[in-house]
Amino acid sequence: MATGRMDIPSPGYNQYLVHRSVYSEPTFQEETERKEPVRKTLQDRVKKNCSCTSKKAYYVAKKFFPILNWLPNYRWKEWFVSDLISGISTGLVGTLQGLAYALLAAVPVEYGLYSSFFPILTYFFLGTSKHISVGPFPVVSLMVGSIVLSIAPDEKFTMLANSTGLNKTLIDTVARDTARIVVSGTLSFLIGIIQLALGVFQIGFIIRYLADPLVGGFTTAAAFQVFVSQIKLVLNVPTKNYNGVLSIIYTIIDIFTNIAKTNIADLIAGLLTFVACVVVKEINDRYKRIFRVPIPIEIIVTIIATGISYGVNLEKKYNAGIVKTIPSGFIPPMTPDVSLFAQLGSSAFSIGIVAYAVAVSVGKVYATKHNYEVDGNQEFIAFGISNLFSGAFSCFCATTALSRTAVQESTGGKTQIAGIISAGIVLIAIVALGRLLEPLQKSVLAAIVIANLKGMFCQVFDVPRLWKENKWDSVIWVFTCIASILLGLDLGLLAGLLFGLVTIILRVQFPSCGALGNVPGTDIYKNVKEYKNLIEPEGVKIIRYTSGMFYGNIDGFKNAIKSIVGFDAVKVYNKRTKALRKIQKLIKKGQLRSTKNGIISSTGADNEGFEPDDDPEDPEQENNEGVETKEVEIRVDWNSELPVKVYVPKVSIHSIIFDFGQIHFIDVVAVRSLKVIFKEFKRIDVEPYIAAYEDGVLQKMESCLFFDETIKRDIFFLTVHDAVLHIENLRKFYDGHDPLLEKISLMQESRELLEFTAVDPTEQELDAQEGALRSLAH
Repeated sequence: MATGRMDIPSPGYNQYLVHRSVYSEPTFQEETERKEPVRKTLQDRVKKNCSCTSKKAYYVAKKFFPILNWLPNYRWKEWFVSDLISGISTGLVGTLQGLAYALLAAVPVEYGLYSSFFPILTYFFLGTSKHISVGPFPVVSLMVGSIVLSIAPDEKFTMLANSTGLNKTLIDTVARDTARIVVSGTLSFLIGIIQLALGVFQIGFIIRYLADPLVGGFTTAAAFQVFVSQIKLVLNVPTKNYNGVLSIIYTIIDIFTNIAKTNIADLIAGLLTFVACVVVKEINDRYKRIFRVPIPIEIIVTIIATGISYGVNLEKKYNAGIVKTIPSGFIPPMTPDVSLFAQLGSSAFSIGIVAYAVAVSVGKVYATKHNYEVDGNQEFIAFGISNLFSGAFSCFCATTALSRTAVQESTGGKTQIAGIISAGIVLIAIVALGRLLEPLQKSVLAAIVIANLKGMFCQVFDVPRLWKENKWDSVIWVFTCIASILLGLDLGLLAGLLFGLVTIILRVQFPSCGALGNVPGTDIYKNVKEYKNLIEPEGVKIIRYTSGMFYGNIDGFKNAIKSIVGFDAVKVYNKRTKALRKIQKLIKKGQLRSTKNGIISSTGADNEGFEPDDDPEDPEQENNEGVETKEVEIRVDWNSELPVKVYVPKVSIHSIIFDFGQIHFIDVVAVRSLKVIFKEFKRIDVEPYIAAYEDGVLQKMESCLFFDETIKRDIFFLTVHDAVLHIENLRKFYDGHDPLLEKISLMQESRELLEFTAVDPTEQELDAQEGALRSLAH
């Protein structure tokens, strides 16, 4: 058995010496015993999963109710004060954001307070994140609002009013708001059903298909959509409600068309609020190590704006748009409108996935920071039940807001105790303080929303970084952003997801494929195009393919092989067949004989294509297309003063090694095609080998009948270096005979026509019994 020895001289580093046998697949299996897989029967699996013990029941209960894990270990003396401060701060911010995000969801503002309260109650028991603040999020609220406006637009609730003898079209706001509340509540309920089902069936992995570039582009586009929707409130200009493709463009056109109708009082209030919020938030970020609690600027500006609006009476004097009515207390639970399920199904799925993705992404960031884990499937269950519960109270879809969660964590929040305290603050606003905010201008709430979009807009600066790191990711980001702006958030998300999958297909469809060379003195092989001073073993080509191999890219693999080795094996075989046919005719005519020294000389010049070799006497002449290849001129002594030249392709290699180290899967079509490729090379006496393969790939090839009498398992080697050493050992005993010369001599002796069969390159299987033609040498 061949052995390999390698000494690595690397001054300044640890050195090592490897001395072992060369391992092919059969020799490795002989020396290494494989573990027998333990396969459980269906009865064993059912028994294991369906058995019930007290210990297992307790484990399931703790998994379904994570509060049983952390609440018994809660450090009341150390953590409660921090959670109390954090809960109060988060609750105040959540109260105002609830009011503001209700405007995005196109429902009365008090339902924003409900949506900031009810989901927290259930998440407290079921959630696995200790730091996220559950409630409305601007992107999700806007997606909800687009659905609500499409099902319950203003045009459905118009009525005629007779004022001073003139008929005037008015909008029945009471009926409109009632319908919108039903739609948003039903949508939340349906989202809860979908999320709960995905969690129960352990489909939390679906989040993996929402890559960070896709989410970044989508949320940036959503931020732009939110910005446009709130600008019209800051300006207080009349616009129509558009939905669907290019709705954002139509909204912008309406805003600029009616820009002259801007309410100056609302514009000034909005601008002052925006500037104050941005400046103070920047101060909070810059000096967060100094401030124990960030300055609650939203609360401050809201109190000031409400006082000014009430004192000056902005609604009557300047026609400012104010909140007007915020009922105190709760409304009774409602029954969802099941008839809307079919109409809301696709939208509910996309909103539910986005809401879950945002919450889990934020939760995992803080979980990593504070050294605990977030369970993706349990989060699906937690948010599913939260949306089911809150949907029954007419709330819109809950997730988490980045800014609100940042407040909860930065103010010292340790657990969801802070979340439940924040819910208590919102409850106080619902029961007692709601009416005090009725004079508040909507432009102030809109400005608060816009100020909180800064983080999402800053994601634009990720594009140059992504372009440097991975151009495909930057393209996905830009495409998803543009698609979500132009097509709407639901279609844009779908388009971005499909585009991301297409880029994966393209990357798998056209992977890199290159020739490898050896780093002198090592068993390391690298791409010859990327590194200098690499040595390619003489007569051996080593090809690495960097992807799974399947029906979609096997043709690309074939073309890559032709490009690297410099010839097409099928056309080489056919060309040699043609050359032997011509030589046979010359021998039969007595015009050609072989001598002791041979009639073939390797003095011909290499070139880049087959030279024409048309024989008018040969009715079987094929019209082969030229490929990039190398030739050798064969000079024949045929008892004449003029020589005859017969051109056959020159094959400069005797072995080819396929590095399968980066091929992790292979399908049936690829196995069959690979078998054809191997037989094509064997016909022209190029021995193919496979190295660094995965066991699963080998098992797949075996199950697909890759092995036969001509292709055996001993062509598989554990590493590329094993295969190279094996080939070098074989070539030491190569006797240097010329099979082509022997073939011509046989022809001369027989003087009878021998049959030669040309191969059609499109054949799926090759005839392995053409022994005479396989004796053609390089």
